Amino acid sequence: MIYRVAGKGPPVVLIHGMLNSSSHWRSVALTLASDYTVIAPDLIGHGDSAAPRGDYSLGAHAASIRDLLAAIGIDRATVVGHSLGGGVAMQFFYQFPQRVERLVLISSGGLGHEVSPMLRTAALPGVSGLLSLTIHPRLLARLRALGHTMRQHGMGSGVYVEAIARALSPLENADARGAFLHTLRSVIDIHGQRVSATDRLYLLESMPTMIVWGERDHTIPLEHGRRAHAAIPHSRFRTLPDAAHFPHLEDPDGLSVLLRDFLHDTKPAAIADQDWGTILARRSPRSRRAGTAAA
Repeated sequence: MIYRVAGKGPPVVLIHGMLNSSSHWRSVALTLASDYTVIAPDLIGHGDSAAPRGDYSLGAHAASIRDLLAAIGIDRATVVGHSLGGGVAMQFFYQFPQRVERLVLISSGGLGHEVSPMLRTAALPGVSGLLSLTIHPRLLARLRALGHTMRQHGMGSGVYVEAIARALSPLENADARGAFLHTLRSVIDIHGQRVSATDRLYLLESMPTMIVWGERDHTIPLEHGRRAHAAIPHSRFRTLPDAAHFPHLEDPDGLSVLLRDFLHDTKPAAIADQDWGTILARRSPRSRRAGTAAA
């Protein structure tokens, strides 16, 4: 797994979304690096990381990040995830709660069923062949030029168009297309998001958690963030009015302020094995049924 690192101080891990890479965090990472050690990995099959045949599930991505942190000597960190990366961040917490100090979910997947029609369509059989025919350097160059022109004319959505062009660029490579489709189909099908963490959000009761959403997000509904905030005790919910689905690209300064405030205002959690066992036992379906019967 390829990763980028900057700064010195308490560790913060930035996990990108689908078709993104660690480079998309550049502005946010450089801002945080004055006070924190920022680690931004390229998920397997994304960015400069390899795209092998294998497991592209949320659990596999979470395990890869665990291995990366172990290899560079980081035991615990604040974990920040965007979109697919939010799902990976939650999975990382569920698998390795002792390694998480805080959790930040930005326009996160895994918090509801709805998702944009474009992503549902991309999960259909036969899309790989279609992508190989349509992803062309000239098309991507036109998208980049369009996004640049839109930004020059003060249109905020130009950043979104440029982000799409950057995201589609790796799909010129057949291995990257395969990795994208494996990752996509592990979490989305034609009906919407297949993976949901909503029944496990109670486990975050002792974890400092912030949820951030772009108010113009049409990829994953803002309401998913609101519902998750209501379900997670003591969580913080913030929105960015000028951002859509890519707050770290569309409003990196605004997002950086929210992250800095959250890091400053909260104490890092330290969940021990016995604490995790207590949380699971206290809120498990079996313990609730037993309690009801005893009452």
